[in-house]
Amino acid sequence: MFAQPSIYAVITGSGSYIPPVVVKNEAFESSVFMNEDGSKIETPGPEITRKFEQITDIVERRVAPPEVLTSDMATFAAKEAIADAGIDPETIDYIIVAHNLGDMKQGSLYPDILPTLSSRVKKKLGIKSHKAVAYDITFGCPGWTQAMIQANYYIKSGDAKTVLVIGADTISRSSDPHDRDRMIFSDGAGATILQARESDTPVGMLKHVVRTDTEDYLDLLQMGPSYNPEQDGIYLKMLGRKLYNYALTYVPLVAQECLVKNSLQLSDVKKVLIHQANAKMDEAILKRIFRLYGEKNVDLQVMPMTIRTLGNSSVATVPTLYDLLVKGKLEGHSAASGDHLMMTSVGAGMNINAFMYRMP
Repeated sequence: MFAQPSIYAVITGSGSYIPPVVVKNEAFESSVFMNEDGSKIETPGPEITRKFEQITDIVERRVAPPEVLTSDMATFAAKEAIADAGIDPETIDYIIVAHNLGDMKQGSLYPDILPTLSSRVKKKLGIKSHKAVAYDITFGCPGWTQAMIQANYYIKSGDAKTVLVIGADTISRSSDPHDRDRMIFSDGAGATILQARESDTPVGMLKHVVRTDTEDYLDLLQMGPSYNPEQDGIYLKMLGRKLYNYALTYVPLVAQECLVKNSLQLSDVKKVLIHQANAKMDEAILKRIFRLYGEKNVDLQVMPMTIRTLGNSSVATVPTLYDLLVKGKLEGHSAASGDHLMMTSVGAGMNINAFMYRMP
């Protein structure tokens, strides 16, 4: 008797939408930034942006044109992924869209999530099949990676053969104009087509690890009032130092657990595709991961970065990174058949996840 091959979820196509509007750090030098107590920060603008670049490595970011919504960007990325996979969109079984604040219009402070963005994307793609089930997932910045984990379950169970997974956000529109953290955030979208493939050896989506910490870390990222007491509305707020410490403590542990779960060593990983939140934080996380394995010399080449020019586009960062990597658009980085990629993210919840992916 011969063993039956197993079903694995493999990425057969990817796409991304990088908005055309470039906002350099210099654009914030005339901003009136305030402290949490409403007092004005007297530090000169050029000094604020210089220190910001030193801390985050961000020199510019991309934001969506005023008329472009999150669901539009998601559709642009999805169309590219569908074309890349060469599939008939009517054969898609699930459309999962990860986001945080829906179709927040330019100038509005209110998210628009009804109907769901996934339903809007399905309509914009012209998919008519009622069997293409569309739903959203809000899981903070790890939303796309979590949606990939869900899609993997659908495929391995035999419930689905083709799943469209999208991460998209216009996160810049929810940032407080008087908060220095607004310089971190950007917009974008990334998408993948996952399809079922029979294989005698593990390929595509492998095992994953996820955790949620609410007892002490629930409010590290939340919506709150502007630092300017005269400014109406609620905005994205984060406790930067506490968030940094949380990520530095737990992301390396999740990464190690993911490797153990997949019976892999650190040396088996070709690339770590990590949420582009803050370059210095991501580098510190990678150093901690290497330290867990007794490695003092950290190979930063294992971790391609896009945050310097694209900023932090939340759920879009990891799928965009993957798309650019596999299409040879990241100078000095590549991925070949058999390579193991770790994809990991951390964000509001607080949530952390990581999964291993073996290139087909």
